[in-house]
Amino acid sequence: MPLLLSGRGFRRELESAGCMAVFAPLEGGAETRLLRRLRGAGYRTQLSSARGLGDPEVFLFQKHGIRPPHLGHQSVGRGAAVGEVQEVMPLLGEAMLGTKPVVLWLLEGQVLSRSELSALCDLCRREPRLKVVVEMGGARSLRWQPLKELLNN
Repeated sequence: MPLLLSGRGFRRELESAGCMAVFAPLEGGAETRLLRRLRGAGYRTQLSSARGLGDPEVFLFQKHGIRPPHLGHQSVGRGAAVGEVQEVMPLLGEAMLGTKPVVLWLLEGQVLSRSELSALCDLCRREPRLKVVVEMGGARSLRWQPLKELLNN
């Protein structure tokens, strides 16, 4: 129970590894406690889904274009058959302003490929203020490990 009271062990390992894989109970609650503890320790937190992430570096740090889903019966003459490109602001644009460290918590991380997961680890190595937590699936009790260790197995 000390983990749920302080979260210090998780925070220490996150600071040393930079990128963590988390296996949380499916009923939820443990991850929100950890997020609250991280915010209390001075981190800015951003919660997002890993689905549709695409290129992690572009999605998180650069202005990029997306295409809206095709809803049928649309004019092909304007934006081609795939639709017009909409410009979207980076997910971590405002969060990276200032000097506070940032934690990006990605839900449903099991849909990411090995190359996308290793790109997230490289981002954490290049940007020391950024820490990434990826939920990789469910477990009976909360457990975590550095994402590099998970990729090496």
